[in-house]
Amino acid sequence: MKTGTPPRVDGRSIDYSVMEEQPGDKDPGKFSYLQTVHPLKKQISCHMTYTNKEVHDIMASSFDRSPMFNGSISSTGPRYCPSIEDKIHRFSEKERHQIFVEPEGEKTVEVYVNGFSTSMPEDVQYSAIKKIKGFENVKFFRPGYAIEYDYFPPTQLTLTLETKLIENLFFAGQINGTTGYEEAAAQGLMAGINAVSKVFEKEPFILTRSEAYIGVLIDDLITKGTEEPYRMFTSRAEYRTLLRQDNADIRLTDKSFKIGLAKEERYVRVQEKQDKVEDFVKFFSETSFDLDEVNELLESVNYEPVPQKGKIDKIYARPNIKQEDIRKLSLVENYIESNKLDQEVLDQTEIQIKYKGYIEKEKANADKLQRLEDIKIPVNFDYNPLLLFLMKLKKN
Repeated sequence: MKTGTPPRVDGRSIDYSVMEEQPGDKDPGKFSYLQTVHPLKKQISCHMTYTNKEVHDIMASSFDRSPMFNGSISSTGPRYCPSIEDKIHRFSEKERHQIFVEPEGEKTVEVYVNGFSTSMPEDVQYSAIKKIKGFENVKFFRPGYAIEYDYFPPTQLTLTLETKLIENLFFAGQINGTTGYEEAAAQGLMAGINAVSKVFEKEPFILTRSEAYIGVLIDDLITKGTEEPYRMFTSRAEYRTLLRQDNADIRLTDKSFKIGLAKEERYVRVQEKQDKVEDFVKFFSETSFDLDEVNELLESVNYEPVPQKGKIDKIYARPNIKQEDIRKLSLVENYIESNKLDQEVLDQTEIQIKYKGYIEKEKANADKLQRLEDIKIPVNFDYNPLLLFLMKLKKN
C-alpha cells in the first residue's frame, strides 16, 4: 500500500490576510468527561486558500517526475485522500482545489498544508506552492513525500489482534492494512491490552460491533480483510445509533475500569452521571404534566393543544420541543434545580427520550445477532457437504 503527506511550512512566512479564516467552534466539546477540565482560553484559527491554473500547470508539467505517475510507486493509497497531483490529473476540469492551512499547535510555528499531499520532487513542490495565494514567500520545514509499504493480511489475526500462526505475536496499525492515525492508535490500545491479558492469563478483551467503533474496525479487518488502506467511517457501523459520542463514557468506562485502565475517580463520575440520567428519564415517564401549562408551551411552538393530561415524556419526545422549551414547565425546572443536574445529564436525558424507539430497536437487533455470533463452529467442521453454500461463496 502507499500513503503520503503534505509539506510542513513555517507559519511566519505565510500571509493569512489574503486567506479565508476558518475559526474553531464557539463552544467546543471537551475530550474528558471529568469535571476537572481546563477551560479553553484561546483558539487558533485555520485558514483556507485555493490552488489555481498556474499551480496546476507546474504540477502537470512534472508528472513524469512523480513516483505515483512514472510507475515507481504503484500500490493502492487511501481512497479519500488523493495527492494534489492526483486531483489535478483526475479532475482536470476543476479550476481550483481547496487548501486548508492548519497550525500544528499553540507552541509551534509549524503549519500543515492540508490538501497538498504530494510525492513530487522538492523543487516542483516549492515552485507550485509559491503560486498559491498567501504562500508567495513560504519557507519549508519539510517537503511532502509518499511512501510504499507492505502489510499483513488482517484475516490472519484473531479478535485480540494476535496472529493465528505465531502465538504471542500481536499486530497493530498500518501493518494490518489501516490508515495510520486513529485507526492505528485504536489497534495499538487493543493489542496492548490483550498482550498483557495473555501474559497474566486473564480473559481476552474484545469489543463487539454494537459496543464501540473499535469493535467494528477489528471485526471488519479480521473477517473481510482489506485491499486498500482501511479508514473508519460511521457508515461502516450498523449500530451507529448506539455508538454515539455522547455516550462513549457510559459504554466504555465500566469496561476500562474492570481491566485496570480507568481510575476509580472516572468510574465513580460516570456511575453518578448514569444514575442521574436514569432517574431523570424515570421522572419524565412517571410524572404527569399540568394541562394548561403544557398547552401554552405547545402553542408557542406551533403544536395543537392536547385534550387531556399525560406523562411529560410524551411531550418531550416531540421533535420541536427543545431543552429550553421543556424547562418552561415548572415541574421540570424544579427537578433540575433541586437535583443540581449539569448539562451532560440534561443532554443525555433528552437523547434517551427523543430517540427511545430507535435505540431500543437497534439494541434488540444487536442482541439477536450477538446470539448467532456466540454459536461456535468446530475447527474441524466439514464444509464440503454444503455444496450450495460453497458455490455461492465462490461466486461472491
